[in-house]
Amino acid sequence: MTVAAKPRAACLIGWPAAHSRSPLIHHHWLHELGIAGGYTIEAVPPEELADFVTHLDRHGFVGANVTIPHKERVLELTEPDARARAVGAANTLWYEDRILRATNTDVEGFIGNLDAAAPGWDRTDEALVLGSGGSARAVVFGLLERGIGCVHVVNRTAARAQALADQFGDRVVAEGWDRVGALLPRAGLFVNTTSLGMHGQPPLELDVDLLSPHAVVADLVYVPLETRLLGAARSRGLRTADGLGMLLHQAVRGFELWFHRRPQVTPELRALVEADLTRA
Repeated sequence: MTVAAKPRAACLIGWPAAHSRSPLIHHHWLHELGIAGGYTIEAVPPEELADFVTHLDRHGFVGANVTIPHKERVLELTEPDARARAVGAANTLWYEDRILRATNTDVEGFIGNLDAAAPGWDRTDEALVLGSGGSARAVVFGLLERGIGCVHVVNRTAARAQALADQFGDRVVAEGWDRVGALLPRAGLFVNTTSLGMHGQPPLELDVDLLSPHAVVADLVYVPLETRLLGAARSRGLRTADGLGMLLHQAVRGFELWFHRRPQVTPELRALVEADLTRA
């Protein structure tokens, strides 16, 4: 008599984490690819994180996503790759050779979404990034990796923008908030990594008319699905990339690492998550 292998399972580690759409995304792919697997949410408070992550396999998981407030802390509990170390945060964990490794798929999620939504976006020499938090670090890393010559980073707290620029080198320039108007005409890509424009947050006040007619606008906010920034950009005929696209694309590699099949971001998946966001 043989014992059937237990289905592989992954989870999302956060505190809180109930709002996440990751289970919806991964269960869709599991069903679509005919894989007997699972994906659950694990609400883990900070004081229990080390024990939970260190014994992730004993909890029945082959890997995990990590969300706030644990993305930075897991670096010291795992073997992070160069990308996670450079960004200073990890959002995906998996076992390889019995070692728990970590990476940051926000980078490829951002770049993959841009490639899908605005092919050729990387022909520009200059990009303007608003914000300097963890998401901004992932964005800047991806832009430099793709070969963008100069990335201007703007933050209301100048010291934070300068710290990010110092981390990544000469191709990243810290700028004051008052420089946005002067930088917009030069930027072939504008990226909002802040929470401005999100439901419950102040709007992002920006004159998109200052952008080149060939510029691409990306907004990491996905609630609402179309922010005021993206609506204004589309009204001008500019190409855009939204936060939901990044959310979907960042999930691809984790699924592949855990279940050994590479899923696709399809219109059907996007419609499924859009409908769920609309009901929220």
